[in-house]
Amino acid sequence: MATKAKIKITEGKKKNTEITVLFNPNEYKINRTTRYSFQPVQGENKPTVQFNNGNEATLTMDLFFDTSESRKDVRDTTKKIVELLDIDAALHTPPICTFAWGTLTFTGVFTQVNQRFTMFMEDGKPIRAVLTVIMKEVDTSNIARESSDRTKERVLKQGEELWMLAAREYEDPSEWRSIARANNINNPRLAETSRKVIVPPLE
Repeated sequence: MATKAKIKITEGKKKNTEITVLFNPNEYKINRTTRYSFQPVQGENKPTVQFNNGNEATLTMDLFFDTSESRKDVRDTTKKIVELLDIDAALHTPPICTFAWGTLTFTGVFTQVNQRFTMFMEDGKPIRAVLTVIMKEVDTSNIARESSDRTKERVLKQGEELWMLAAREYEDPSEWRSIARANNINNPRLAETSRKVIVPPLE
């Protein structure tokens, strides 16, 4: 029996959630590049070459979905893949995932999902789809991230009020009082633009 490819969410609110691919891909492509600077040298035929940095690997593949037997809307299945582009509230970024199939294990984030619907019911409901997905490799040991349980420092933008900052940092505009208390701001409407404010962790 063929081993089914799986996508596992490794961090965030849906950690350890697995999505089993309906049909294994026919092929996949892994691309990796490095970046160099080429500087011309006066009086020389060849430029000097300086290595800048390596780029993350990219995994590209097509995933096939077919619900013609059940006659269900194929989008109910494909949305599980599309939602991997959404921001996870616990991480404030899309979730990190691992695509595993046979000897291939690729950990990264989904950066692009293109949906192509190729078969429909009489009423226009799609029952077959091909998703072209792109993942970019992530080194999980070297991730810069901030969350609502850590103290942070922010600068108020032009026209930004404390409730807007609370909505951006906590996803809850009513938490502006926590920011006001941490910064001894009695009147939030008088908070100055470009002022540095402490964004405390939520208790």
